[in-house]
Amino acid sequence: MTTTLNAVYDGEVLRLDEPIELEPNTPVRITIETSEPIIKKKRSFLQTARSLKLQGSPDWSARVGKALEL
Repeated sequence: MTTTLNAVYDGEVLRLDEPIELEPNTPVRITIETSEPIIKKKRSFLQTARSLKLQGSPDWSARVGKALEL
């Protein structure tokens, strides 16, 4: 049986990304192939807020100004 698994080496052991169904003490053969790390692009708060497509007044600052006058 051949299975491809993803794992991360933490400096001491390989940590699998998901559990596998093997009985304890099952002999296995491991071939190591490094892969490029997945780099998540950081988004600014403004980018995140814009992506939410919120509905509202085009100029909410007008409401804030009125609330401050109270």
